[in-house]
Amino acid sequence: MPRLAHKYRIELAGVKPLIWRKILVPADYSFWDLHVAIQDAMGWLDYHLHEFTVKDPGTGATARIGIPETEDDDVMAGWEIPVAGFFQSPETACEYSYDFGDDWQHAVIFEGAVELDPGQPDLACIAGEGACPPEDCGGAHGYATLLEAISDPEHELHAELTEWLGGAFDARRFSASEVVFDDPDERWQLAFGGAT
Repeated sequence: MPRLAHKYRIELAGVKPLIWRKILVPADYSFWDLHVAIQDAMGWLDYHLHEFTVKDPGTGATARIGIPETEDDDVMAGWEIPVAGFFQSPETACEYSYDFGDDWQHAVIFEGAVELDPGQPDLACIAGEGACPPEDCGGAHGYATLLEAISDPEHELHAELTEWLGGAFDARRFSASEVVFDDPDERWQLAFGGAT
């Protein structure tokens, strides 16, 4: 039997220069697993809540998938929902929201299932551009202000934001080979102290 992986392109909305990643993930991943892979590939630290907004291919209805906060919440538990049920044909896309305060919006575009060569990993970051914005920098607008301030020594926020960053920040720096993926089950243990 051939081994299959899903290929996704993730694009962060509202920022310049464009920040994007292309990843391979196992075809049997859940939305929780995909969330962890996106966090790791982008460079986020998974400090905040997240949510996928997707179209159900069977009904056309919009589904919200993430971490339900109550039993009556209409957000479906991501660890219970396989991505394969929603991403069936190339160019299928959904929205991935991270940090509801900063409101980072990502387009997640399914580029198709890929047959893997023997020995080829089914979890990898294969391309990308742009550094991940720092956590808690104020979303796309705050990030634009940060980049403007740190590039101009005369800017009124230059010293404050440079200190907040802990030094220099290169907005264009990214290396796919440096991405390290966490095990989604271990991340679950860390976040919730239970098993998926």
